[in-house]
Amino acid sequence: MKLAVFLSDLRRTEDTYERLKAEKLGVILVENGIYHAVIKEGGKDSPVLSKAGATFYALTDDLETRGYTAANVNPKVKLVSYGDIVDLITNEYEKTAWL
Repeated sequence: MKLAVFLSDLRRTEDTYERLKAEKLGVILVENGIYHAVIKEGGKDSPVLSKAGATFYALTDDLETRGYTAANVNPKVKLVSYGDIVDLITNEYEKTAWL
């Protein structure tokens, strides 16, 4: 299964996120979830970005709304527009989930 997961909060249910298994996993950071792409926790990347085998995306509009630029984003994270997200969930992933 190819699964796209939207994360919209800085806090998350670790247990649910850690148990996700997919042949292809895309983690799309939106709303306050974009903080996982830009902040360091104790000098380390957000634990969200340590999910093995996942591809990470952050919505550019939400990033800019919160005062960040592409220069602030972790290199593991690809910046995407609303149109890019539509393309991802229609062409790259079979199912979507919201955490």
